[in-house]
Amino acid sequence: MKEAEKGNDAGGGGKDGTRKSEKDQSWVPKIIKKRVCTAFVEDSFSNGALCQCGGTREMHSSIATGDYFGAAIVSQWASAQHSSEYPTDAFGELEFAGAGRRHSNFLRLSCDTAPQIVYTLMTAHWGVPAPNLVVSVVGGEGKEVAKPWVREVLRQGLVRAAQSTGAWILAGGLREGVGRCIGEAVRDHGTAASSVSQNKVIALGVAPWGLVHNRQQLINPQGSFPARYYVQNTSRDSRCLDNNYQAFLLVDDGSVGRRGGEMGFRANLEDYISHQRTGIWGSGSIEIPVLCMLISGDVSMLERVDLSLRKATPWLVLKGSGPAADLICELLDELSAMPKSPTSPPADGEGVDGPNMEQRERVRDRISKAFPGEADLEKLVDRALSIYQNRDLITVFHGEQEGADDFDTVLLKALVRASKRVSSDASENIEELKLAVAWNRVDIAKSELFNGDIQWRYEDLEDSMTDALVNDKPQFVRLFTENGLNILDYLTNQRLESLYSSLSDSSLVYTLLQRMLSERQGVASNLAPVPAPDPSTPPKSPITDPCLANELSLYEVSRVLWEILGDVCQPFYFGPLRLDHGTSTRKALKQVNKLLLGECSYKDQRCLSPWASLFIWAVLQNRSEMAIFFWEMAGESVLSALSGCKILRELSKMENETESKLAMKELAQRFENLAHDVFSECYKSSESRSFSLLIRKSPVWAGSTCLQMAIAADARLFFSHDGVQALLSQIWWGDMESCTKVWKLVISFFFPPLIYSNLISFREQEEDQKIEEVFHCRDSLDGGGDATVYSLGDILHTNEDAEEYNALRDKSKGASLSSQKRPFVFHRWRQFWFSPVTSFLGNVLMYFLFLFLFAYILLVDFKPPPKGPTSMELVLYFWVFTLVCEEIRQSFYVGTTTVFQRMRLYIQDIWNKCDLTAILLFSLGLICRMFPWSYKFGRSMMCLTYMVFTMRLIHIFAVHKQLGPKIIIVGKMVKDVFFFLFFLGVWLMAYGVANQALLYSYDSRPGWIFRRVFYRPYMHIYGQIPLDEIDADKRSEIECTSNATLIQEGMEACPQSDANWLVLILLSVYLLVTNILLVNLLIAMFSYTFNKVQEHSDVHWKFQRYNLIVEYHSRPCLAPPFIILSHLHLFIKRNIRRMPSVKMTHFVLEIRGRKASQLNTWESIQKENLLSIQNKKQRESDTERLKRTSSKVDSVLKQMVEIRDHDRRLRMLESELEYCSSVLSWMADSLSQSNLIKPPRPPPTRRDSVISSPSC
Repeated sequence: MKEAEKGNDAGGGGKDGTRKSEKDQSWVPKIIKKRVCTAFVEDSFSNGALCQCGGTREMHSSIATGDYFGAAIVSQWASAQHSSEYPTDAFGELEFAGAGRRHSNFLRLSCDTAPQIVYTLMTAHWGVPAPNLVVSVVGGEGKEVAKPWVREVLRQGLVRAAQSTGAWILAGGLREGVGRCIGEAVRDHGTAASSVSQNKVIALGVAPWGLVHNRQQLINPQGSFPARYYVQNTSRDSRCLDNNYQAFLLVDDGSVGRRGGEMGFRANLEDYISHQRTGIWGSGSIEIPVLCMLISGDVSMLERVDLSLRKATPWLVLKGSGPAADLICELLDELSAMPKSPTSPPADGEGVDGPNMEQRERVRDRISKAFPGEADLEKLVDRALSIYQNRDLITVFHGEQEGADDFDTVLLKALVRASKRVSSDASENIEELKLAVAWNRVDIAKSELFNGDIQWRYEDLEDSMTDALVNDKPQFVRLFTENGLNILDYLTNQRLESLYSSLSDSSLVYTLLQRMLSERQGVASNLAPVPAPDPSTPPKSPITDPCLANELSLYEVSRVLWEILGDVCQPFYFGPLRLDHGTSTRKALKQVNKLLLGECSYKDQRCLSPWASLFIWAVLQNRSEMAIFFWEMAGESVLSALSGCKILRELSKMENETESKLAMKELAQRFENLAHDVFSECYKSSESRSFSLLIRKSPVWAGSTCLQMAIAADARLFFSHDGVQALLSQIWWGDMESCTKVWKLVISFFFPPLIYSNLISFREQEEDQKIEEVFHCRDSLDGGGDATVYSLGDILHTNEDAEEYNALRDKSKGASLSSQKRPFVFHRWRQFWFSPVTSFLGNVLMYFLFLFLFAYILLVDFKPPPKGPTSMELVLYFWVFTLVCEEIRQSFYVGTTTVFQRMRLYIQDIWNKCDLTAILLFSLGLICRMFPWSYKFGRSMMCLTYMVFTMRLIHIFAVHKQLGPKIIIVGKMVKDVFFFLFFLGVWLMAYGVANQALLYSYDSRPGWIFRRVFYRPYMHIYGQIPLDEIDADKRSEIECTSNATLIQEGMEACPQSDANWLVLILLSVYLLVTNILLVNLLIAMFSYTFNKVQEHSDVHWKFQRYNLIVEYHSRPCLAPPFIILSHLHLFIKRNIRRMPSVKMTHFVLEIRGRKASQLNTWESIQKENLLSIQNKKQRESDTERLKRTSSKVDSVLKQMVEIRDHDRRLRMLESELEYCSSVLSWMADSLSQSNLIKPPRPPPTRRDSVISSPSC
């Protein structure tokens, strides 16, 4: 067994489900044995030619008529005494010649092999998924022909039930009897069903090795990968292996051509499987149910049934299928109907209610009629009575009366009945529910258990809920939450940790959690020794494990979420762990370890946001249906959908498997669509509330907002929504009307008094309403009406506004409202100059002035030292200094995260990189121009700096509706140019080096080599081809030399003419490839990029527009160089007056209490409206209509069958009535003709009875 486990470990376990190679299964002969008959026990019926094992005399190594010790003459052959075990010589994969299907696994094993080894081999190495149910079909072997209704039960009942429940079907595996019927049923189901459902039907064949036809083809001591197996092409039954089975266990007891050798092993395997747990890697709440199904059978089936019943294995007997099944059904009916009488003292092994003599006589009579000629009749009677003693484990199925459609329900009832007998204190409903969950049959649960007749308690659903969550059964999770399970009581912090502990070790999230756990364990090992587990104590489940520092905790989950979500939100689960958000990682690790080594009181606390926590748990595992359900149940639908989109897109970047990566991207896009659709419903309902929804700070999602999460998730479709753009437009224009013309802004910018005229329209606001909003807290939401509750002054105004608001809030409420009103002149001034659009316009105008000044200095006023720098140049330097101050403010003083994170976010923006490049080049040029020896180099750096500053204009005009999309297209095309330059560089170097070597091999000047290798071939593309140098026939007489010394002195080198023909060929090929092939390739790439981006250019532009609006919303209203005044003002307030900045975060509105509850309720209503609309569309779709039509047709067919059955019964009743009527007529005639009774009146005629019947 240890070697088997070693082989299992070497193979990697059964969780990945991969098939092992020949090298991985080389350990099989060391563990698995076969049996060979070693003692020839003469068969008296064969005249000494055969042994009682079925083999010939030549097959035995030694001929003996005695046992091993020669003490007595042996009269009966026994496998345990007369056979020995040897390493198996038949295992591997089986290829059926001409079958055209995947390979099947097979193994020859001894009948005494431990079932644990075989089960591990099948699940871990063969890749057979662990079952939720095992149905072992016995009986119907040999040449026995199955009845038509039995075939129908197998095809429509058993196979469909196995597919729906994820069951194993254990059968004979040979092409004969019932085993062949099962193989055909599996084949027909696989043909009609999809590939997904086909994989769920697993048929395993357990056959005697000595009975398999052509078994010699399977023998190979090193294993067969694969072994070609030829099946006889005949429609008749044969003992060949059936190619419709997925695996074969060929049980060897040393006999040849005999049945029954596999009976004991099969019973042991069923018993072992019945003690394993269901679910993913044994995480289910129940053990794997095993049900034996008896079809027909001979007298040996009594021993088989009795053997399994003694191990408490339930049985389903098909009445009317054959001798053994019919005998058992008749015995159960007759013995149960017999009256109980005082019994004789029980014999050995019998219970108190043992059989009496009358029962034995009745059983003996039945067995003699069913199986006449049996010699050992008393032994069969004991078997039958033992079966009757375990009648609670037997369920009778009347195949001719019950339909095959509800066969899975019959299996469920049979297992529930058996579980009641095995566990007397078990509730029937709970056991039935656990079986339904294990099989994932929510339809059975709805129709049988949750139909309103049973009052379920929380304790009844708790374990099944955990099973459904761990094994990804969202329909049951929905069913439980709708029928009495309170998620607040269910999801504690400890249970949430146990759910994360149950993740698959092959998942990406499991790897991330284990990495975080290993880091904390490293700190814990230095903090305090972790107590080692006691080997005498049994292992505990993750749900009941004690709190130890080496177990997975919520801190690891929080760190993984922080790594995925970044700084878009605060860390999760820090509250229960008693951690502060500003705590360093090292300190937090120590605090968590101390907490886990203590009482761990937080684990018994309820999870604050259970639905959101379950939503995160499902999203991290990429469980789409489960995540969608938790999203429906969780609040803050828009933000939750965007958060799921963000998590999935980040995980897809880390995932290596292509299939999982695509699934994550698909689910992420689905969540983005849900966020877009829900927000559309909200925007249609109320524009003001939808704006508050976008900037509302969420306590569930650690202080993030919808806009922040959308920008982090790259949710471009969400940003393209009209509601989001309307909010951004209002933010952009401030209190001015968004339809204001730009020329009006420019005129007002240069002539400020015009802002007090009617040139620019401002949104009128009632002053009393404004003051009322200030005193009723700016982070509130009006519960009624669609009026705009938050003015733009509440949301958009600058730090000075927030400070004034704080000053007003601190004043007495009884103060005069008139004293708090802002003068009109000052109020209108702030409305104009503090709008982001005005700040943007001022920066654009001043930036053009800056570029004009820079160009003037470079062209006219850039004096070398000591004449320079001039006064105009000093103004330029001061201007650039103000730009540097603004960049420092953006990188270090914007945001609420740490300085390092702010710098990282700053560097990630491409335009910030452009600014840094320009500043560094300008600084280098400034330093160099101060010295005469480096003045020219400084001038060159200044020229490059001007180019970079000029390119910065592209970002400024990205806000324009027409230019913005085109800028995006240009940016995409620039990426295409780099790919083009790569291919061009390859041809450029190839041609340039060859051309230089052929024409100027003696010129070793590095500068000229570089020019001729790279520069000249590049200019060839644009038509600049010096034919007088390349073509020897067109060379003119020029002054040149071939002397290397003169060439080094600077004289022109003469081109060589030795290989002029090759030079011309290379030039032609080079021009063909570059000018025709590569240039057209570049044009095609540009066309593809343009068409691809043009379709969604508006979406991309709207997404990038947000960043520009945020930038100018956070900027001071003054533009460089006057922005230095704003910087000094902010420095005084932040560092001297210590006034905190409200605009450290952008567009954040904090709502608490009743107003937040009203906003969440309103959002939930809009989500429900969207879901109802989607469900209605789905119900009206063609697919759903076809499903409903199909179900109706099935219902009609079932009713037709019932009507046909009723018609048959009525006809039988009519015939019985006719018979009774004729008998009564005969009796009446006989009595009338006899003298026994004197009639008082003549008998009525038929006509009189017919006429008089209506009056009765």
